[in-house]
Amino acid sequence: MKELKSYIPSDWSTFLREEIHSKEFNEMEKEIVLLYNTKEIFPAKQQLFRAFHLCALNKLKVVILGQDPYHNTGQANGLAFSVPGGISLPPSLRNIYKELHSDTGAAIPFHGDLGNWAEQGVLLINAILSVEAHKAASHSKIGWQKFTDSIISRISDTKEQIVFILWGNFAHSKQNLIDETKHKIIKSAHPSPLSARNGFFGSQPFSQTNAYLELHKQKKINWDLPIYLK
Repeated sequence: MKELKSYIPSDWSTFLREEIHSKEFNEMEKEIVLLYNTKEIFPAKQQLFRAFHLCALNKLKVVILGQDPYHNTGQANGLAFSVPGGISLPPSLRNIYKELHSDTGAAIPFHGDLGNWAEQGVLLINAILSVEAHKAASHSKIGWQKFTDSIISRISDTKEQIVFILWGNFAHSKQNLIDETKHKIIKSAHPSPLSARNGFFGSQPFSQTNAYLELHKQKKINWDLPIYLK
């Protein structure tokens, strides 16, 4: 298997040069390569960094932070909260779509692929980028969080006027990595059925994001997704 870092597109690879050439990343890389060779790991290794491939660094406007990939077969596709076409919508994504419709009037699609958002500059990144099949959070101690924390910090330090959307307590814990004098933070409860009615529904993250982008003379995100995938 190729080195993991070789799957990171060149714009992000340059931006994250210090992180991906660190001793910690190299040690984690060896462990994950071994896991891919010996276990069933999601997403496919070619999709580990799909969030970076679809969201070009020079288009970055919004960061939506998830926790770790879906762990059932066929679900994880390298984008936080997203699943490939043809896969049943997970409960959290169903609730995201409900809030999207309530907030913006967008029609609810029949698929769960959020790639259209990513291509407009929405970085849909999980704090933990891989998982063993059917074992939720099984890679939470491997070292991914140090890497993704450093990504959030570097975006905060080097970019201006980025919207960070933090859903749930886990994402809220990353708030200290973000300079709120330069960026917009939108916080609410998690879209999980366990918590969505405790502050996620009605939080209007999509219209809030566009209001901030418009205020700062940036092109708004078209949150409407295709009803069907081609």
